[in-house]
Order: sequence, then C-alpha cells, then structure tokens
Amino acid sequence: MKTQGSAVWSGGIKDGKGAISTKSGALKDYPYGFASRFEGKPGTNPEELIGAAHAGCFTMALSLILGEAKLTAERMETTADVTLDKVADGFSITSVHLTLKAKIPGATKEQFEELAGKAKAGCPVSKLLNAEITLDTTLES
Repeated sequence: MKTQGSAVWSGGIKDGKGAISTKSGALKDYPYGFASRFEGKPGTNPEELIGAAHAGCFTMALSLILGEAKLTAERMETTADVTLDKVADGFSITSVHLTLKAKIPGATKEQFEELAGKAKAGCPVSKLLNAEITLDTTLES
C-alpha cells in the first residue's frame, strides 16, 4: 500500500501560509502556518495530524489484535497527545501519550492492557516515531 500527503507553502516562517492535502481528499488545501502550530490559532499543524494518524493506527491495530484473541470492541476511543519540544538542534517530537477508553465485552483488565500494549508497540506509526510513546487504558463495563 502506498499513499501520499502534500503541502504547499508561500512566504517566510512567521508571515507565511501553507496548505495541507491528502490523496483521499479528507484534507484539501487545509490551512496551516506558524500561528496554528505555535500560537494556538485556527488551522492545523503537522503534530496534530501525526496525533490523529497515530491514534487511528493504534486503534485499528488493537482491533486486529482483539480479533485474534476472539474479542470484539463495542467501542474504542483513542487520543494521542504529541509533544513538540525545543532541543539543542531545533525542535523534535519527544513523546506521544496515547489514552484509550474502550468497551470490550468479555475482556479482563489484564488481558485488555496486555493486548493494548502489543498494539502500541506494533502499530506502524509507533514504529515510525523515534519518541517515547506511553499509554493509559480504561476498560469500561
């Protein structure tokens, strides 16, 4: 499988403007820039998109692992908090913290945490990121 995302940019770092698009069209010329990345202004930023991609990848991987254990989630909700820090040579994504809330009939807390840990380690986006990745889980009844 191969896909793509793209970005265009015009101007300097602080006064410039960019737009991000995805091959599927889920994002089409969606605005981003310095203000949306570092000042909390409207628009997206690469770290937010990485967070969404990581949450989606991890949750999908867990669905596969649950199926192998003969379990099916009624609902799973994952957030990925991505930390961008100033480091000696610029900026770096230093950590991602995944928070998962799930309702999985028949799963024990221990089994759930073990399978979620396997998904955290095995999802392709986790493997891509060179950052500390942590996970909190909540199994709802």
